[in-house]
Amino acid sequence: MNQEFYRKLISGQNKGLSARFLRFCLFFAAAGYSLIVRLRNFSYFKGWLKINRVNAVVFSIGNITTGGTGKTPLVIWLCNYLTQNSNLKIKNYGCAILTRGYKANKNSKLKTQNSGDEPAIITEDCPQAEVIINPDRVAGAVEAINKFGAKVLVLDDGFQHRRLARDIDIIAIDATLPFGYGKLLPAGLLREPVSELKRANAVVISRCNQITEAKLIELEKKLQQINPNIIIARSIHAPVCAKSVDNKEVGLDELKYKKISAFCGIGNPEAFLETIKGLGCELVDSNVYNDHHHYAESDVADICRQAESLKADLILTTQKDWTKIAPLLLKVQNSGLNIQFAYVKIELKFISGEEKLRVLIKKTLKDKIPAK
Repeated sequence: MNQEFYRKLISGQNKGLSARFLRFCLFFAAAGYSLIVRLRNFSYFKGWLKINRVNAVVFSIGNITTGGTGKTPLVIWLCNYLTQNSNLKIKNYGCAILTRGYKANKNSKLKTQNSGDEPAIITEDCPQAEVIINPDRVAGAVEAINKFGAKVLVLDDGFQHRRLARDIDIIAIDATLPFGYGKLLPAGLLREPVSELKRANAVVISRCNQITEAKLIELEKKLQQINPNIIIARSIHAPVCAKSVDNKEVGLDELKYKKISAFCGIGNPEAFLETIKGLGCELVDSNVYNDHHHYAESDVADICRQAESLKADLILTTQKDWTKIAPLLLKVQNSGLNIQFAYVKIELKFISGEEKLRVLIKKTLKDKIPAK
């Protein structure tokens, strides 16, 4: 199902008899999904399903909804904090990232379509950490410990992966759509009931600059009602620069007033388009694909021709999409289409709550790893 159509359907934007019938069907499907999720969580709570513990500190980064919540930038922030902070001395112990790698080959380290988009970004932006791609996170953890001697593991997209015990659960929540229309999949975007946030130690609210202060306060109150002890941090996805072929940087000031054609295949395309508009660009065209879209040469050529017809100065995409189109660009540009492509480099920046999060991380490491 087309992502845009699905979002409009579950949000209620699509009207009419057929839309109501589809939502009715999704409601019953969600009831079955809810029963399975609740039974699974109850089984872990009772100890009927095994939770595997490993000889390492495990930090889990996850979310409670599908789509783009800002999980990958949070993984990168945590890994770089762990490996680049000399006070933590993580380099002495080794840090590894465990990721399922959507549509990725097991243990692939290639920065191409074969490695999956998120793992490719993580591999590039976390050079001091080993990236282990394996859908079986327990097996991945064992490999990281035995092969690389890792004592600190970062579990990417791990909140629902209950088989591997973790010391800290940090949840990324998108401020613009925190609870996925309030319904479980497939009637909404919730992967499990919001009440399960009681398992989390901390929440990082992303894209806080895209909603009002009143809505942020309301969201924080809701989170505290679910889990009074939860640490809450606010963050934004701050654009740093644009990067083109050969990693050439384009400053944000250079993008102002330029005519931009944009495209993406991510969970929250509206947030990306709003980011581009916030740079002072003139967005003359946009193409939105389904999340994790596998680009073909024809896609890139079509984007290029459309942008040239609209006299765009530059074509912008996300870093996630760039990992998939970069190998195709040379072929397309050799065909005579010469407009420049680039991606917007984004970094997670905290507005509040970062110090509380750092204290939680440091305390966990101190308690779990003996001082040398």
